[in-house]
Amino acid sequence: MNTGKQLAGLLLLSTALTFPGVASAQETPEPEPEQVDEQDLDPADEQLDDTYEEPEISIPGGGIVVTGRRNRDVTRSSAQVVSVLSAEEIGRTGEGDIAGALGRTTGLSVVGNGNVFVRGLGDRYSLALLNGLPLPSPQPLSRVVPLDIFPTNIVASSLVQKSYSANFPGEFGGGVINLTTRAVPDESFIKVSMGVSGDTETTFSNGLDYYGSDYDWSGFDDGTRDVPPALQNFFDSGLRIGDLSVADQGAIVKQLGNPNLVLVQTVGETRPNFSGGITAGTAFDLGEGRMGIIATASLSNKLRTKVVTSQNPFTTDLQLDRDSRNFVTDNRILANAMFGIGLEFDEAKFRFTNLFIRDTLKQSGLGFGELPLDGDSLITQNTGWYERQLFDTQLVGELNLEDLSIDLRAGYAQTQREAPYEYEFVYVRTNQANQDTGDIFINVLDRQRGSGSVAFSQLKEDLYYMGIDVSYPFADWLSGTVGYAFTDTERYSERRQFLIDGGSIPPGVGALRPDLLLGDAVIDLYGLGLSEPTQTDPAFQADLEIQAGYAKANITPAFGLSLDVGVRYESATQSVATVARFDNPFVSLANTSLENDYWLPGATITWEASDQLQFRASASKTIARPQFRELIFQPYTDPENQRQYIGNPALQDSELFNAEARAEYYFGRGNRVSLAGFYKEIDNPIEPYVSIGADTSFTTRFANAPKAELFGGEFEFQVTKPLFDWGATGWLETKQLILVTNYTYTQSELKVAAGDTTRIFTAGVGPIENDAALFFNSGDPLTGQSDHLLNMQFGFEDQDKLQQFTFLLNYASERVTRRGTAGLPDIVEDPGFTFDFVARQELALFKLPLELKFEARNIFGRGNFEYQQVGDNRIEINTYDVGTSFSLSVSAEF
Repeated sequence: MNTGKQLAGLLLLSTALTFPGVASAQETPEPEPEQVDEQDLDPADEQLDDTYEEPEISIPGGGIVVTGRRNRDVTRSSAQVVSVLSAEEIGRTGEGDIAGALGRTTGLSVVGNGNVFVRGLGDRYSLALLNGLPLPSPQPLSRVVPLDIFPTNIVASSLVQKSYSANFPGEFGGGVINLTTRAVPDESFIKVSMGVSGDTETTFSNGLDYYGSDYDWSGFDDGTRDVPPALQNFFDSGLRIGDLSVADQGAIVKQLGNPNLVLVQTVGETRPNFSGGITAGTAFDLGEGRMGIIATASLSNKLRTKVVTSQNPFTTDLQLDRDSRNFVTDNRILANAMFGIGLEFDEAKFRFTNLFIRDTLKQSGLGFGELPLDGDSLITQNTGWYERQLFDTQLVGELNLEDLSIDLRAGYAQTQREAPYEYEFVYVRTNQANQDTGDIFINVLDRQRGSGSVAFSQLKEDLYYMGIDVSYPFADWLSGTVGYAFTDTERYSERRQFLIDGGSIPPGVGALRPDLLLGDAVIDLYGLGLSEPTQTDPAFQADLEIQAGYAKANITPAFGLSLDVGVRYESATQSVATVARFDNPFVSLANTSLENDYWLPGATITWEASDQLQFRASASKTIARPQFRELIFQPYTDPENQRQYIGNPALQDSELFNAEARAEYYFGRGNRVSLAGFYKEIDNPIEPYVSIGADTSFTTRFANAPKAELFGGEFEFQVTKPLFDWGATGWLETKQLILVTNYTYTQSELKVAAGDTTRIFTAGVGPIENDAALFFNSGDPLTGQSDHLLNMQFGFEDQDKLQQFTFLLNYASERVTRRGTAGLPDIVEDPGFTFDFVARQELALFKLPLELKFEARNIFGRGNFEYQQVGDNRIEINTYDVGTSFSLSVSAEF
């Protein structure tokens, strides 16, 4: 907003105060000045009304219910506790994906690859929606889609609601995050962008890579990684690998040794990252309505190299059994496209949205380890290709038939994850002087002095959704909404892992590199074969069907006082069952069947004590169901940190009671300060813990703790100050300062009493009741919860043109990632402080408007620290240098 508009706003305000009849342009007799309701004349609001654009929000129930005041600031006028990031505010953060932008919101933190935690609670306590409809996740360990795969240029707004209301699904522990995609543009446009980036740990430094296929740069395989014919015939036969002859097994091994997929090489001076995209939109009149079309497509290709310190203990005082340094290069390729059609009439709005996202990770790794007890040295080579793909299509209709509002939603989404050819080769050097090959790394494929394995996994999830919401204002002080929703989710997951058996390979041959070790001559001469450790339960089918209905009302018994109250009923059936892949299947006990009904009430009361001060209080009951991945008794390795996970079919639903009270003070649009306190009680919270294998390696499992409590407070302060108000002239006259800060303090503790039990699934036996104290310590914090979360933004920007300089500070204190068992301490992550700088500037080149953006992230080079500690003895679990990243991008709009 320029200075002229500011002056115009002030003149309009002064005219309204002096001659209110002129300002209102009414035909009724002019009121006396003392009759003007001054609470409707917030000066700051009047100044900004001509430029304020209400963010586009699409959620179940038809939109955000606002209180009676005419103020249009959604955060302020909503009947619930919400935070809304408009497209402009998302742009100010400079983040390329929506997860990063949400990480700047009060009480939210981003853990790992785009998993958003609300108030320190894990992603199982968060709910992600797109245009009010749910999304399945291609991530086996996530209930919701990782939000870092959503680029910011397709998002019109992001809404975070922390108080529960009945129009949202009942799995609402920490909050709901709703992304609204762009629909009808104001005018036709084409925007093209491109950028380069790098970081101090990766760019122009040594990295690792393997060839793969010709099209790896695009995130798509050219067929090189298709399941080889001999292995596919085996899959289709219904036989077990032991039913095949050694010769038939060898025929499969011969097709698994493609050098392009096995041979890892060093890459000197790793190239910078690149990205590019195009977004276009148009709008035109169609009869009495207006139609809009918007489409976007982008591709980014990024490299990251890290040297990870990973150690394993063999005693409770953390004496080392293994000490490793793992050199890993990740090549992440993200492709996305969206096509949307919007149609708007006076009394109706329709939105047809189609979204495609493909997120591919190509990984190459070399690990160097020492075994202090045995005196051996290890080299471990890993290669992998992980495809995550999401397709989502949805149709939303919002009808306003005089006083009656009808909201219709339907959608279908499919996610897929494929991970072919996950290779691991381990070479061992015994360091024994009395052995001829004691100083050579050998792999004879006997799992004593070396091993080799390959795995193929696939996952497909289909989600069908439909819902209807009907709203009606019964009186000026009473409006009501009823709704129905149906969700059906089906997931198929299969993982087949094969160990390569070396027969009688001599040490000299075992010194060959992996592609030569799997050469045809070696296979035939030494009789290489296969065994399958996953043959007990290789495939699972999981289903979740939810029928839900709700009713809610918004009541305004007096001016300045509103009550939003409702109740939701949900009936759900959740099952996990093994799928027979063999003619003679094993009898499996790894099945789950949960059938539960819940009444989930929620209420929020808002009192506007004055024109600038309001108070809120809310209480609700919600639930959290186990994720499919937490239920499926199937091993899975997370490529991000090489952790192995396995599910627990005996998990139960978690039930939550939530309460909150807050005070909010507003001093001009966009300027506010708020203080809140919150409390949660969780029955049967699901917590990850680690079990230790015979080789002291960790496997992450899941169990229900008896109970947990969480409480804390939030403080938020946001102010925008034009320098014109301080008498600035010249170049500074149009500049303004922006300060946004939020802080969340959280305390949580598990409650474990004598006699409490937890159900743990044991292979071949089934669920067993165990003493909960063996897995959980009373008073320990919930996993994923930081005591302190701090976000600060300080910006300097121009009001007349695009010129922004923003400094961003983020802090998260230590948090437990996994529970320790068998006397071992918990595994703790220490995120610490990060400091970023983002600059955006518009300019013209040959009369073509351009936008330049420069980013410097993690300027002080904060590393990733994950460890266990007993007294002064500390071992590193997943610790590495992150480095400082830089990026430069340019975009042009036509």
